[in-house]
Amino acid sequence: PMGTQMPPTKILLLAALSLAAFYTTLHSNHFKLSQSTVVSSRNVLVRPQCRHRIAFRLPNRKIFEPDAAIRSHGRLPVWSPRAIAPAEVETTKETAYCIPLEKLNNKDVEYVGGKSASLGEMISGLASADVPVPGGFSTTAYAYRKFLSQGGLDKEINELLDNPEIYEDVTKLMETGKYIREKILGTPFQPELEEALLAEWEKVSGGDENMAFAVRSSATAEDLPDASFAGQQETYLNVRGKGELFQKVHEVFASLFTDRAISYRHDRNFDHNKVALAATIQIMVRSETGSSGVMFSLDTETGFRDVVFVTSAWGLGETVVGGTVNPDEFYVFKPTLEQDKNAVVGRTLGSKKVKMVYAKEGGSEIVETDEAERGRWSISDEEVSDLAKMAVKIEQHYGFPVDVEWAKDGDTGKLYIVQARPETVASRKKAGVKEEFKLLERGTELSQGRAVGNKIGSGKVRILSDINEMANFQEGEVLVADMTDPDWEPIMKKAGAIVTNRGGRTCHAAIIARELGIPAVVGTADATEKLKNDDEVTVVCAEGDTGVVYAGDLKYERKVEDMENLPDIPVKIMLNLANPSRAFEYGQYPNSGIGLARLEFVINNVIGIHPRALLNFDKLPEDIRNRILERTAGYPDPVTFYVDKIAEGVATLAASVYPKRIIVRLSDFKSNEYKSLLGGPLFEPDEENPMIGFRGAGRYTDDSFKECFELELMAMKKVRDEMGLSNVELMIPFVRTLEMAKEVNEVLEQNGLKRGDNGLKVQMMAELPSNVFLADEFLDYFDGFSIGSNDLTQLTLGLDRDSGLVAKHFDERNPAVKKALAHIIKAAKERGKYVGICGQGPSDFPDFAQWLMDQGIDSLSLNPDSVIPTWLHLADEE
Repeated sequence: PMGTQMPPTKILLLAALSLAAFYTTLHSNHFKLSQSTVVSSRNVLVRPQCRHRIAFRLPNRKIFEPDAAIRSHGRLPVWSPRAIAPAEVETTKETAYCIPLEKLNNKDVEYVGGKSASLGEMISGLASADVPVPGGFSTTAYAYRKFLSQGGLDKEINELLDNPEIYEDVTKLMETGKYIREKILGTPFQPELEEALLAEWEKVSGGDENMAFAVRSSATAEDLPDASFAGQQETYLNVRGKGELFQKVHEVFASLFTDRAISYRHDRNFDHNKVALAATIQIMVRSETGSSGVMFSLDTETGFRDVVFVTSAWGLGETVVGGTVNPDEFYVFKPTLEQDKNAVVGRTLGSKKVKMVYAKEGGSEIVETDEAERGRWSISDEEVSDLAKMAVKIEQHYGFPVDVEWAKDGDTGKLYIVQARPETVASRKKAGVKEEFKLLERGTELSQGRAVGNKIGSGKVRILSDINEMANFQEGEVLVADMTDPDWEPIMKKAGAIVTNRGGRTCHAAIIARELGIPAVVGTADATEKLKNDDEVTVVCAEGDTGVVYAGDLKYERKVEDMENLPDIPVKIMLNLANPSRAFEYGQYPNSGIGLARLEFVINNVIGIHPRALLNFDKLPEDIRNRILERTAGYPDPVTFYVDKIAEGVATLAASVYPKRIIVRLSDFKSNEYKSLLGGPLFEPDEENPMIGFRGAGRYTDDSFKECFELELMAMKKVRDEMGLSNVELMIPFVRTLEMAKEVNEVLEQNGLKRGDNGLKVQMMAELPSNVFLADEFLDYFDGFSIGSNDLTQLTLGLDRDSGLVAKHFDERNPAVKKALAHIIKAAKERGKYVGICGQGPSDFPDFAQWLMDQGIDSLSLNPDSVIPTWLHLADEE
């Protein structure tokens, strides 16, 4: 006030405040002041917790608060910036240049793009749910549009992208994209954006030039529930210091106009002018000394919703996303995960030959892994379960299936979620429609790897080693490459099939193949060597996990069937299903469970080693020991490998139909079949007629095999008790006598599998004449019958079903066989016990299925391809 005496120090302070306010007026930018208002300048900091305090930085960069100094003299009131800064600019998310991630949510996609909005949503909405997400900040769509408006750059870009020729000519597309990117990189940031970037970087890093950040793109049309822009723009890791940060944000801006991004938006009818880009700047997790990967809250191949699919590899996660590594893979079953059981129902050890780490000069680099890293899991089962729980929480929070990137800090061992977006391919498959491809002839196998999808495709081979060769690629050819990345997408959409040397089921080639609906075989290791340009090949992904490339243009068929609204029938339809890799697909067919799961399929195809060889490992010849060690990598010992692999196979099958019953037939190899396993010739006898020799229950109680049988029982107990899949029932095959029935039950009980405990049911496979004649007596030892019509037919008619000479006489509909079947069904019904059939007959002959239904059988277990035709036939007859 006029006339008031004022000390010189206060005069200086007031002068300083006036200068600060003047500077604010001239250089006002956007800094958080309250929930919806942002104010800042390069040197003036307004603290969000108190609207009426102001501070400014002196040259030594310490914060000086004039109001505190003045208040200490007791004469002047606390200074309000509004008293001297009438030109202060108030902004919201619509006009901010940078926003902290914790201030964002999933409603902010239009302001900061899908990635930043999703991270903000998880930070703010899932922090209390034990879903840790590293913090950071994001530039905005407003900042990006203001940047492009400089010098009319946006108008020039739009004119270039309006030219239809660039979408028909790959060379013109590449030239246009390169020109636009160079123009963007040659245009400097506006001062307001630089100031905002610097302020947020200092806030998060504390000015530490050594703090590592990941700089990723976040497009306003990205990560939507009906579109996936994964990999379309660039990602930069291990970005340190404000100078490198500015450079990488600039490069992210330019990446909205990579060739693949331009092509992708055009193909999906996104208006280039309406898609803006933000840069997500996120604190790095130290996974270069740990591991990282991708997970999906459903099965990516079949859309099965009750599992979480987790992939993992050493080092930074870009190797998994980009397909440069074959990662470890895990399936986690959601219902038993919720019950806190051991819910990891499937595991595959990846080769993990390389990993991405921090480079000494900054950025990242790919280095080879050592033998120890390749031979062990990159993450533990407990960590897999913890990740799966996070994926479920994220899925529940968003209300749709998600695709999640995660990282494990190698220093602390802590797990983090670094990205989440909607899964947009498998989750959109039409429910109730069955599309099936079937190969009708075979050719020479040229290469094999992991199958992506369930289709078959054919065409001429075109091997590409560089994106500069894209102009050579013709519509319908089979694209063969070491690996692909998003730069290849303009030609991938024209491919009849895709084959790569490297990559797993979540690599770039796999993701794009699923999205385009074309078959792909990834991780072959040798496709570029084994396949030759212009050769005709057929790519088969319709026979399980393994995809195969065959020589020649082979014949195949495609069938589409409607599985919805099937009429009611008075019999249960179950599945004959032994291959775990098809379980999640077939488990979605109409069914009342699995009536026959043959354990020998897992032993033969997944394990491939005789159990006695594993029990006597130390006594084996060195060459066999080495081959066993190679197959059992990742497991503590060979016996554990055998037990766990059986458990995983059965658990996967059980999960596919849970909580419906699955009847697992314990091993029924004949001696010649056991002999074909690794180490088998050392332990198996030579038999003249193994079909009726040393097999089934007779093996289980024999001293030479009992210890092997007990390994199977260990696996069954693990599945039911530890893994919580109590829908698993057991079936005993080839029970010749009542004494065998009694003895096998004693062995089960000795190994913790007593009938009735924890709801356990034990069925007998009724397949011998003695089972028919003594049906009622056998039911004293079992909970029911599952009829094996194949063996029952051959033993009733006295013929060898493997002999072509008498094959014409083999018929389950023979009156003698029918009479035996009718007796078995009647005996079970009179005792109130279960009776079903799992032989081939009902799948092959609808009239035979009709007869069985008329006899009052409880269930027909059919091959998956017979389910719909047989169901409809029975409904018509009914």
